Amino acid sequence: MEEVFRTNNPVSLSYATALLRDAGCEPLVVDQHMSIVEGSLGILPRRVLVESDCLVQAKRILKDAGLFDDA
Repeated sequence: MEEVFRTNNPVSLSYATALLRDAGCEPLVVDQHMSIVEGSLGILPRRVLVESDCLVQAKRILKDAGLFDDA
């Protein structure tokens, strides 16, 4: 799996994962439970991972949505 997006913003995270799911790229959100460790301060970003064969498509989707700059 490859990282395609990271954010501290829960709204952007939800939007990105919904876009990827709708496109057939099953995203995996990691580091969600780190907020418990950090005291829910929002310091550690949550990361969105996709399968390697979906990486280019996922980057394009997120770029078109204004969430990804390097695709």
